[in-house]
Amino acid sequence: MSGWIIKGLKSGVVSTHYPDGGENAQGVSPGLPSPAGGVGVDTPIGRCPTSALKAKDGGAALDKFRCVHCHRCDRNVEPTIPWDSSYEWAEKRGKTPELPKAFQRSTHIRVLDAGDCGACLNEMKLLNNPFYNMHRLGFFITPTPRQADLLVVLGPVADHMKTALLKAYEAMPAPKKVMSVGTCSATGGVFEDGFMTSTKLEDIIPVDVVVPGCPPPPLAILHGLLLVTGREDEIRSDATARPAADSSGKEAGDA
Repeated sequence: MSGWIIKGLKSGVVSTHYPDGGENAQGVSPGLPSPAGGVGVDTPIGRCPTSALKAKDGGAALDKFRCVHCHRCDRNVEPTIPWDSSYEWAEKRGKTPELPKAFQRSTHIRVLDAGDCGACLNEMKLLNNPFYNMHRLGFFITPTPRQADLLVVLGPVADHMKTALLKAYEAMPAPKKVMSVGTCSATGGVFEDGFMTSTKLEDIIPVDVVVPGCPPPPLAILHGLLLVTGREDEIRSDATARPAADSSGKEAGDA
């Protein structure tokens, strides 16, 4: 027992410094394609399974809300798409009034699985571990929408979950916010126009912030939580993560 205490004292606080600073720990982000300049007409746009990459001005443009990080655009093909290792991906939609300041530092979250494959839900669970520790920023999970300030929706909103989604949203007291997490809830992802789903979350209820990714890493979700609660002024990160590994398994800059 004493050994664990000594080890803990030597290790110190291991929680991420985000949002006070950037996080460069290995594996904190799967990254996104970054087709900015230098990419010609031979870019493998046709490889993209979700049409996240489209031709534009002789090169390619990325719709990050469709990307599933499959790396088909930067592996075993020339020219490859440059890869960006950032994680501040969330964007505001501004659908509902801002939360009062009393709610901003004590925000209770109801997480709703609307057909999620399990990936986004697992990343959401990681926010409770010691490294990300979302409690230090005033975010807490609640089991009931009646006590929730924020509804976080994961998954492509399967048809059989629409009624449950609407009931949860209606049960929340005002003021309330909604955050869409993951490519599936943002655009449908690989399930778009499938037999089990025919729309995206924004077509069903008002959405305030969308966090893309398949799945989005915990830091991207934390970024979204800060945006949805009106705490942008606390974000002082350079939005840089550890360089993504290439197809050979080496990280950018490795010999």
